[in-house]
Parts: sequence; structure tokens; C-alpha cells
Amino acid sequence: MQVATSSLIQDLPVSQSYINGAWVDTQGTACVDVINPSDESVLTSVRMGSQQDVDNAVAAARAAFESWSETTAEQRLALLDRLLAQFDMMAESFARLISAEMGAPLTYARNAQVPLAKAHIQTARDNLQRYPFTQLRGTTAIVKEPIGVAALITPWNWPLYQITAKVAPALAAGCTVVLKPSELSPLSALAFAQAIHEAGFPAGVFNLVNGDGAVVGTALSEHSDVDMISITGSTRAGILVAQAAAKTVKRVAQELGGKSPNLLLPDADFNTAVPAGIAAGMRNCGQSCSAPTRMLVPRERLEEVEALAVAAVNGFILDVADNENATHGPLANKAQFDRVQTMIQKGLDEGARCIVGGTGKPDHLPTGYFARPTVFSDVTTNMAIAQEEIFGPVICLIPYDSLDEAVLIANDTVYGLGAHVQSQDLTLARKVARKIRSGQVHINYPAWDPQAPFGGYKQSGTGREYGVEGLEEYLETKAIVGYAQPE
Repeated sequence: MQVATSSLIQDLPVSQSYINGAWVDTQGTACVDVINPSDESVLTSVRMGSQQDVDNAVAAARAAFESWSETTAEQRLALLDRLLAQFDMMAESFARLISAEMGAPLTYARNAQVPLAKAHIQTARDNLQRYPFTQLRGTTAIVKEPIGVAALITPWNWPLYQITAKVAPALAAGCTVVLKPSELSPLSALAFAQAIHEAGFPAGVFNLVNGDGAVVGTALSEHSDVDMISITGSTRAGILVAQAAAKTVKRVAQELGGKSPNLLLPDADFNTAVPAGIAAGMRNCGQSCSAPTRMLVPRERLEEVEALAVAAVNGFILDVADNENATHGPLANKAQFDRVQTMIQKGLDEGARCIVGGTGKPDHLPTGYFARPTVFSDVTTNMAIAQEEIFGPVICLIPYDSLDEAVLIANDTVYGLGAHVQSQDLTLARKVARKIRSGQVHINYPAWDPQAPFGGYKQSGTGREYGVEGLEEYLETKAIVGYAQPE
């Protein structure tokens, strides 16, 4: 029998932090309401952490680091296996909490948000099993050691997925962690902390403090006993974290904004590529930093692409998140809804041609943070909608006249997180992919690969997550010279 979402929320320790292996009362006094974006009702209220909560969590992580960093890979593997088992037992609970707190349709939460989050744990576990922590280079040993206490700041759009993408490799590497999830979607994070506890991780290895960026985020960034901070969020937030962290010269890993191009080469199968591109750009209601929201198309094929794009959008089912038939739900919060409405209006004011969607809410959904899936055509690169991250279900069709121009348009952004290339000529697609300045390029909509390192060029961030590179973000390199004596 499935437990009601309301009962799941009632059982969460919303006034507590998880510190040193136990739930303790949060010292902060401020509270933030968690809003259901489908109907704008208050789900619960979560107490925000203070500087003292951060100090307590970091102290616990620091005290646990020495023993945890000296555990064997086999010991850490066993605990990650127990976490995976716990994850399976809690999968439905995770899906319901995510759907309630940030509006992902329940079916999408079950089929994407939760299993992809689990995949990060599995990937970290698999990479740990075969990672060479010590290698000889002549007579010098190159040793990889855990960096220390890692502070992890995660966003609201993929709340559990981004947590596991950081926590799993950090723990696998031998680091201890302090997690600050988004105050806008903290419920699945609390449930994840319960999973960590049930899996039996030693006290102090994993700690969680809820809070906002101004207080808890800044306190973690500045803390002298934090060795590394990893943030996924906006470029603005990443800059603030880096500035605060600079005072203690700690490592900073940033996965930030994006404005990813989807380049359709003239020989692409447009009947397949266009609907798939619209779906990719609007997955999770467009609330993905790597969403391909700029579709670059040959000018002579623009009318054909427009018809295919409109048909794709008209096939969506937009409804409340607990409707299991819905393909798309609301935006995650009011601030994001307002942002999307502002950007759609800006596109209209700039002269882009709206071929489907537009401002306002759908007629059948007057309550909730629902935005109309929108496609603009005749977009030029100087328009704000072609340059600024909208983070909503808005796609720009940008025509090009030559392949060289298309590559220039693809790179004409301060971001460089993701990109797509569509072509039936794999040799040409590979050539174009190499010319695009971004951390990932996808050719012909491949399956998601959790081993593919993910991160950005330019203002999309520094460092990499996922795969072996994601594990190595949490490692220091030590050279022990003379480790092996010459014969």
C-alpha cells in the first residue's frame, strides 16, 4: 500500500538538521514555507540553519574525516551498496516528495528524477571499485587522497539527482560532507539523509543543514575547516560562492548556467530531430541547465521546422503534478514562473515570432505556476531570449545560412555547458561537435551516460561531475618521491 504524500511530509524532521549521525534541533529561528507549485498551497515549513548549525556540522565532518579517509575502498563500497538498497526501498517516497516540492509530474519523477539520481550512486560505487588510488611513475608514487571536508550546495530543479551527483563521489573518495540543499525543495533531501542514516554511514561522515544562500551558503563558503565547496546553481550564485571561498583558498567546483544549442545540420532527419529536440529542451519544464533551448536550423527549412515544433508542443499534456498522465507540470516556484513570463514578454517585445504558447497560464490551469510551452521563431542572436538563460519551457528557433555561421551562432554565448548536433553523416557531426565550445556535446540524441563527465566552459562553471572525473574532483594529488627505490 502506498503511503500518502502528506503522510510522508509529516514524517520528515523539518525543524532539525542531521549532524554527527543524529537529528538535532536546528538552532536557526527563521522558517521557510515549502510551496506546492501545482496549487500554491503550503506543504510544510522548514527551519533554516544558522552560523552555529554550520559550525556544528563542519566540526562533526572534520572530526570524522581522519577515520573515514583511512577506510578501505571495500569498506566504502559496502556502505554504498547499502545506500543503493535503501534507495530502492524509498524510491516511491522520493518520487512523491520531488513531485510535491518542485512540480515534476509523478510519472516523470518515478521514471527520471529518481532512477537517474540512483545512477549517480551506482556510478560512484563502480568507479570506486576500480579506481587506482596509487600509481607508480618511475620511482615516484602518485597518490590520490580525499581532499577533506566538502561542502555541497544543490539546486531545486533536480533536487535528489544533484545531491547524489555530489554526495556519492565525495563519500566514495573518502571525504566527509556537509550538504545544503535548496530551501525551495528540501524535502527529498531530508529523506535522503534518512536513507544515509539507515544505510549505517559513520557519524559525522554525512551532515545536512537546511538554509538559504545568504546565511548557510556563505557560512560554508567562508568556513576555514571546509576544504572544498561544490555548487550547482545560477552563475550569479556561483560567483558569490567563489568570492566567499577565496578568503580561505579552498577548491571550488561550479556547475552553473547554460544556453545550449541544438544544431540541426541540413541532412538531419527533421521528422525525428525536431520533436526530439523540443522534448529535450522542455524536459523538466525546461528547468535544466543543459537544456537545448536554442534550435539552429537551415533557413530554407525553417517553415518545416516550425510546423514540426508546434505539433510536438501540442502533444504535451500539461497538468498538476500528481496527474500520472501529465507530461509536464508547473514551474517549480513563483520566482521562476515570474522570470519565465518576463522573458517570454521580452521575446515578443524584441520582435521574435511566437508560433506556439506565449505569456500567461493555460486556460485550464488558473492556479499553480503553470507556464505555456512556448516556441519563438526568427530569433536573432542579439535578442535576450537567445542569450539569457530562461529556465523554462521556451525554445528559440534560430535560422542559419551556412555551416560556419551555425557554429558561430552555437558559440555566441557566455555559456558552454551542453550542446547537440543532429546529422546522418557521423563524420561531419563529429567534426562540428569538436568546434562547439561546451563541456558536453550530444550527437543524435544518445542515451544519457552517467560516466560522461559533465561541466562547463566559460561562465558555465569549473570542474566536472559524473564519471571518473566526478570522483577525482574530491581527490588531492600527492607525489611521494623515492617511494620505489631503484634497483
